[in-house]
Amino acid sequence: IRGMRVECGEVEQAIREECGVSEAVVVAQERGGERRLVAYVVRGSGKGAGEVKSALGGRLPEYMIPVMVKEVEEIPLTRNGKVDRVRLAKEVEEEEGGRVELGEEAKTPVEEVLAGVWSEVLGISRVSIHDNFFELGGHSLLATQIVSRIQELFEIEVPVRSLFEAPTVAGLAEIVETHIRTGHGMNVPPVEAGLRDDNELMLSFAQQRMWLAHQMAPESTAYHISSAVRLTGPLNVPVLEQTLTEIVRRHESLRTTFVMRNGKPVQVISPAATVALPQIDLGEWAEGERESEALRLASEEAHMPFDLARGPLLRALLLRLGPDEHIVQFTLHHIIADAWSLGVLSKEVAALYDAFAAGKASPLPELAIQYADYSYWQRQWLQGEVFEAQLDYWRNQLSGAPPMLELPTDRPRPPAQTFNGARSSFQLSTELSRTLKDLSRREGATLFMTLLAVFQTLLSRYTGQNDIVVGTNIANRNLKSIEGLIGFFVNNLALRTDLSGNLSFRDLLGRVREVCLGAYVHQDMPFEKLLEALQPERGHSSIPAFLQVMFALQNAPMSSVQLSGVTLSPVEISNVTARADLVMIMWETEDELSGVLEYNTDLFNESTITLMLSRFQALLEAAAEHPDQDLKSIVLVDEEESQQLIYAFNDALE
Repeated sequence: IRGMRVECGEVEQAIREECGVSEAVVVAQERGGERRLVAYVVRGSGKGAGEVKSALGGRLPEYMIPVMVKEVEEIPLTRNGKVDRVRLAKEVEEEEGGRVELGEEAKTPVEEVLAGVWSEVLGISRVSIHDNFFELGGHSLLATQIVSRIQELFEIEVPVRSLFEAPTVAGLAEIVETHIRTGHGMNVPPVEAGLRDDNELMLSFAQQRMWLAHQMAPESTAYHISSAVRLTGPLNVPVLEQTLTEIVRRHESLRTTFVMRNGKPVQVISPAATVALPQIDLGEWAEGERESEALRLASEEAHMPFDLARGPLLRALLLRLGPDEHIVQFTLHHIIADAWSLGVLSKEVAALYDAFAAGKASPLPELAIQYADYSYWQRQWLQGEVFEAQLDYWRNQLSGAPPMLELPTDRPRPPAQTFNGARSSFQLSTELSRTLKDLSRREGATLFMTLLAVFQTLLSRYTGQNDIVVGTNIANRNLKSIEGLIGFFVNNLALRTDLSGNLSFRDLLGRVREVCLGAYVHQDMPFEKLLEALQPERGHSSIPAFLQVMFALQNAPMSSVQLSGVTLSPVEISNVTARADLVMIMWETEDELSGVLEYNTDLFNESTITLMLSRFQALLEAAAEHPDQDLKSIVLVDEEESQQLIYAFNDALE
């Protein structure tokens, strides 16, 4: 181990003597080209797993102390009565393969990059942000490698000592983000309660952007957030109403409306009140028709416009299909919530419903701040030197950017922007998904960066342009104090990448990584303020050039909701609108990647989008299998398809 000879039997004897356990087995295992020690002790026979390592500290040198100690009911034996070390090693593999299920995944891009670095250096497939570096097998030599990678990726200097002081991804990410911010003159003050003026609550910059969009198209459902869930089992409706009442009380944003005062919009927060859950009983419908009628009603609810001045901006509807089968539909206006907020909502519903069903009080602590406190803080902080520092970055980053991507459309662009949309879905194989994730970790990039690089390559092929700008939504929850709030924090970022030159995918990914990391550091710049300052040339239909094509990887934390005695399953409700020409949305699961391409049906035919997705997947496969291949050498059109295009072109000429 690290050049030193270790007798596993000697370590086992030390554990038995120092910890008083009846049985102990130590296994040497390969990880990332290094060997490490893993100890198994029988549960309840002496000191627990957490005490073993500290107990050995005074007897064994550091390299002989196991990096991981596991408690087991019994030590597995072979037929000959010897310790079955193969089975023990397999158990370690299985536990580490499921680490993410027990731990917590990265919530920010910096955490995701650091988790990838740890995975590569430690030779572990997945890392929770709260895993201790040294308990995973880390030591001073590997710590040096971690720090050198941080310096290379983020272009900052972080001393090795920082890793010893903050030996988790979450802790180290805070240090890295602080270094990045202070390096750009951005010392961020905390959000505090009680400083706002309740008589004139200004909108946050994100709310202001959404309010203006609503004024332009008040009947549009483009900014509705709809979610429907099937509830199977004995549902306690009064408890569900009590749960919703408490959530609305806790979060001021859910009882906020927006009115004009002195020529400008302001927030108005209504007092907390009991939430009555509207119910529709479909029990009298024929059994074969209940489902379709429920889906029709849910879709109708999702498409009802909101009045921002009157509210409420959260609507809920309960559809009763039978004694033990319901569908609950939630519809919110984007101005009071975002995708992250749905995760907060789900988590609180689960905690409160179970507590109230058992006759207990709310287990949730009171919120220290509210969304209106954040709005006030943002307006006070983002001005002067801080604002100019952010603006200077974006001014330099986007100077000379093309006004539009010259996408070949099936029909001319209409004179006014439309929101008529459709979606085409796809799913990647488990093998391809895993390869893309592994590639991202090896290159010190996030999965988002890898997928974006491929998507921008696709757009370059379609447009013939090398200067590609794609918009993306970022959660903008870069302060711990706002992670538990329901509200609209999302900001738009314009990610501009230069695809000129003889690039391999590895080269391009490096460029995309730098673009994304720079954008993340300056994510506080409100998109509408950026447009005001830059005044970019607008394309047809008044679409902001940076929002013509969007890309998103949905990884906002979502809780797996379980209610007492009730099984939950999602229900798909049709509410497809096109907020841009093209919007690529992808989802990451434990094993596979899937996605949809949302498109404006006034511009594109379904067949065009189907072909585009097949080419996207071809590029993904090429990038995953041959990252050093010249991008321009990747062939996307086979002979049969080429002939079809020629015939179609000739027919058009005739």
